[in-house]
Amino acid sequence: MAKSLVLHPDRLFPADPSTRAIARALYAEIADLPIVSPHGHVDPAWFADDAPWTDATTLLLAPDHYLYRMLYSQGVDLDALAIPRRDGRPATDPRAAWRLLASHYHLFRGTPSRLWLDHVFADVFGIDVALDASSADLYFDAIGDALATDAFRPRALFDRFRIDFLATTEGAQDDLAAHRRIAGSGWKGRVVTTYRPDGVIDVEHEAFRPAMARFAELTGEDVYSWSGYLAAHAKRRADFREAGATATDHGHPTAATANLSRAESEALFARILGDAWTAADAELFRAQMLTEMAGMSAEDGMVMQIHPGASRNHNAGLFASHGRDKGADMPTRTDYVGALKPLLDRFGTHARLSIIVFTLDESTYARELAPLAGHYPCLKLGPAWWFHDSPEGMLRFREATTETAGFYNTVGFNDDTRAFLSIPARHDVARRIDCGFLARLVAEHRLQDWEAVELAHELTSGLVRRAYRIDGDGLAR
Repeated sequence: MAKSLVLHPDRLFPADPSTRAIARALYAEIADLPIVSPHGHVDPAWFADDAPWTDATTLLLAPDHYLYRMLYSQGVDLDALAIPRRDGRPATDPRAAWRLLASHYHLFRGTPSRLWLDHVFADVFGIDVALDASSADLYFDAIGDALATDAFRPRALFDRFRIDFLATTEGAQDDLAAHRRIAGSGWKGRVVTTYRPDGVIDVEHEAFRPAMARFAELTGEDVYSWSGYLAAHAKRRADFREAGATATDHGHPTAATANLSRAESEALFARILGDAWTAADAELFRAQMLTEMAGMSAEDGMVMQIHPGASRNHNAGLFASHGRDKGADMPTRTDYVGALKPLLDRFGTHARLSIIVFTLDESTYARELAPLAGHYPCLKLGPAWWFHDSPEGMLRFREATTETAGFYNTVGFNDDTRAFLSIPARHDVARRIDCGFLARLVAEHRLQDWEAVELAHELTSGLVRRAYRIDGDGLAR
């Protein structure tokens, strides 16, 4: 007998009946507000070309490292999940890969991935039976049939999801061709880019040298001189702003910043371009470039996001066979008070600078990040991120930071995902958790009911629009 798939209307709300009723009323205020997605990794070519997706595996499984890292942890080979190899070996049959996911779907019980996927299955595709081995082909066929229709093309789903603003992320070496095609298409959906220069900053990245060559080609600057290199960044930032960008993004291993003299910076850059640089040189260069990027943001108004604290590609064998972003990145302990001080000493009181800081180290919320954001006007706290983008992680974030930083030194929610169809689900989870947290404050008589309504709107829409300067405030054009 087939098991049913049901999305309970009170999911994620508090168990206490009176608090749940308050959360329910707050959620009704904001449930249907447009989605503002200020940071993510969706492929802009989907909206530039508006081509149909082909099947469930290609769309939902293959791009999502949240899914296959769990399967891999239980002994499922990535080759069997249609995950391409670095050597170009053809991927396996998508239907067979989907059957593997279905037969292992019980592994996701209690995880945010289960919440997101069930939302996609039920709300987007209208499927009302649970996914398991017996329903795998039903799912694969139903999703494939839907994807072949115009209603499930990327732009149609963008409109159906009520997405008001979607930011993708491209590197300094990207030509932004997809964004130009979107701009020239006449389509009204607002899809913008975000400037992520890591590829031409991190000398430890295996593609650093070809990225630098492309950087030079796109800018016409001598990127192998310190002055030309900085000028090239300024040009690319202007290109990205022309493509709608309001923000930059920096995914360094640590939050380290530096404040070197020009002579010291030039000497360090020369070492980075040579063959004798050390790991300490690479770290110091990343640190100096965060400060240089802060200086440029103070000039052009682009909001700066710092996403530190991931040990990338921890599984050396998997990196060798399948490359980056295959579920083997791990959180690390991260310092912020000491790490950010050189940057803050130089730019921390600059009126136009805005920095959003994220963490994978939850122990820093109350100890470091909330006090920093509760003092420096340029600092805001990014929401619970990556491994902590979960109901429990979101609640821990609010509980650890609100007492010191309040709500207004945070920036709402961003989904930070490659999985486009999960965006409504992720935002819905965040809205429900925030409403539950606010409901508790009302039930404890720490907030008036009207204050909670205002905050629900702020956490859903107001804070993110202001933090990312989505309406143009502070941007130099």
